[in-house]
Amino acid sequence: MALDGIRMPDGCYADGTWELKMHVTDLHRDVSLRVTGEIHIGGVMLKLVEKLDVKKDWSDHALWWEKKKTWLLKTHWTLDKYGIQADARLLFTPQHKLLRLQLPNMKHMKVKVNFSDRVFKAVSDICKTFNIRHPEELSLLRKPRDPKKKKKKLEEAEEDDLQLEGPLLTPGSASEVVYIGPVKGSIYSSPGLYSKTMTPTYDSRDGSPLSPTSAWFGDSPLSEGNPSILAVSQPISSPDILVKLYKPQSLLDKAKINQGWLDSSRSLMEQDVKENEVLLLRFKYHSFFDLNPKYDAIRVNQLYEQAKWAILIEEIECTEEEMMMFAALQYHINKLSIMASDNHMNNSEKEVDEVDAALSDLEITLEGGKTSNTLGDITSIPELADYVKVFKPKKLTLKGYKQYWCTFKDITISCYKSKEEAHGTPAHQMNLRGCEVTPDVNISGQKFNIKLLIPVADGMNEIWLRCDTEKQYAHWMAACRLASKGKTMADSSYNLEVQNILSFLKMQHMNPDPQFIEPITTDINPECLVSPRYLKKYKNKQPGYIRDLVS
Repeated sequence: MALDGIRMPDGCYADGTWELKMHVTDLHRDVSLRVTGEIHIGGVMLKLVEKLDVKKDWSDHALWWEKKKTWLLKTHWTLDKYGIQADARLLFTPQHKLLRLQLPNMKHMKVKVNFSDRVFKAVSDICKTFNIRHPEELSLLRKPRDPKKKKKKLEEAEEDDLQLEGPLLTPGSASEVVYIGPVKGSIYSSPGLYSKTMTPTYDSRDGSPLSPTSAWFGDSPLSEGNPSILAVSQPISSPDILVKLYKPQSLLDKAKINQGWLDSSRSLMEQDVKENEVLLLRFKYHSFFDLNPKYDAIRVNQLYEQAKWAILIEEIECTEEEMMMFAALQYHINKLSIMASDNHMNNSEKEVDEVDAALSDLEITLEGGKTSNTLGDITSIPELADYVKVFKPKKLTLKGYKQYWCTFKDITISCYKSKEEAHGTPAHQMNLRGCEVTPDVNISGQKFNIKLLIPVADGMNEIWLRCDTEKQYAHWMAACRLASKGKTMADSSYNLEVQNILSFLKMQHMNPDPQFIEPITTDINPECLVSPRYLKKYKNKQPGYIRDLVS
């Protein structure tokens, strides 16, 4: 038509078309298209890509309507159905954008998140990335603003916090992970963290993620020697970290923190979340389902970390007794975290040695040779036979132990008056299946007692066994523990149980008097275990009070 290019006073052209202005964020270009209200969204994007004439994968791009704060994701809808007219300005932008996440353990990571998905779906994808089950327990929270800091210094303070609180990981959407830490600019090749087709797998022993997730968090330099930087708690290195964190001073400040929870039914961009903005991933709904240490090592540790930091910066209220108890737990968890990697390596070496020994015995057996005594004779069940003092308490009587010749076979203890009568009828016989086994040991007093509560028809039958030596006590105690579970001494865990008991007795030899144990003062930093309010209360009056409680 000859009048197609004539523009009318209302902004439309003579043929009924009008100009739609769009901004392509990747190219920083403004583009105008002549469209009609009957064209659908998919057609608009197709025309836009053809006009740009840039060879690029545009499959992740979509249209965003700035004024209405809505994604135009229904590509079959027309412009008239959306209510888009010539005054609208649309953005042609990727749906997946980088987001800086602060995890409950205060580690910062950059993760690609779909900004067009509802927050509930976005959190689900994030939890799938980090192998956290039950994502419905978590949500995203805006970082609280410290009113004492000036607006100009807020961005600088955020950057300082990122460098202070933990390494910044940048999982690429393709195939590389950039670690910004002690060795800046180091690039390690590993699978991208964002993968919708990835199926989480876990180690059946300690619940840590296996390959490919182990490459992200376990086998790479990011793990810092631990099975997983997310599954193992990291001690607070310096009290300066706590000083720079925002601490709510009043009940109103604590209430303002909860104002920052994002709406789970709306997308990130609908709630004015920008690319590279810092958001907090936190447990919002404190109703936890199916906590299983075998599969939830990361989830359980992040729960603990969130509770730890919330108490230290006084986001939640707790009593003095609860504070000191949690401080003691923190200290022992930190100790176990440091020892975790060493124990993991030692256990792996022991298992390899046992497997090698079993294979060697099998090879000798198949060749007709003589096997070693490492595995023992598996065709017969081991027995214990020795003189043991037995006591059955009665009302209004003192403890009077009587010596018997006792044999322990299967899960039954048979007591005879002497060794010569062992082939006859026993004076007493006890079946230990389902019994309760309690140790009563005093190394300095050479007391090695075993208390047995054996279930009978009318209740529990109490029996005490007294051994003469540590070695005898270790063998009988291990046998009683296995028998209570319905296992015999032929079980593979029997020898390990004996060794554990002997090791425990050896530790008591090193510290015979519990009151003489030297207090641990060198490696305890109360500022990292107790909130400032309680620390200030006891710091001047009783300097060693907190250390004594924790140790």
